[in-house]
Amino acid sequence: MSKLAEPRIAASADVDGRARVGLGALVWHLAQIREDAVVGPECVIGRGAYIGPGVRLGARCKVQNHALLYEPAILEDGVFVGPAVVLTNDMYPRAVNPDLTLKSASDWTAVGVTIREGASIGARAVVVAPVTIGRWALIAAGAVVTKDVPDHALVVGAPARRIGWVGTAGSPLEPEGAEWVCPRTGERYREVDGRLQRSSV
Repeated sequence: MSKLAEPRIAASADVDGRARVGLGALVWHLAQIREDAVVGPECVIGRGAYIGPGVRLGARCKVQNHALLYEPAILEDGVFVGPAVVLTNDMYPRAVNPDLTLKSASDWTAVGVTIREGASIGARAVVVAPVTIGRWALIAAGAVVTKDVPDHALVVGAPARRIGWVGTAGSPLEPEGAEWVCPRTGERYREVDGRLQRSSV
């Protein structure tokens, strides 16, 4: 296995000295990575993307241009975040307190979005914390996610709803008898109690 190179960070990117950027990562122009954020090895952070304080990205994640990942988001390995996606962190946002004083960090508690291994979030989707996106799920472009998404679910709309299942290759699964089959890889699954499980055969 080849040794990973040092991360490549564009001169115009703003990476806080307390952030950690893994080997082989690529950070494009005007991206901002805040204090205590962790960007895993071989991640790609697109132009103008924002990674909030303490946000955690696993290995080989791809965060596209102008996506906004607010703390305390957690992305596991292999997550795709499309252009202009927003991961929120405040269920009831206000600029001020009831007495019209500016809110400070002590005036609210951030809640996070967790995105499990291999999941993909389409362009301009909004994920309203606190929710968890399951492994290998696919969120359609423009969707507004307000509740947890199961593994392998294909969800669309506002609010997002499941319309099908996807395999690890990202293609919608096709029904075949009592199973679901990936047309690209041949992977086979069964639906059990509203969840998808890999078939044993």
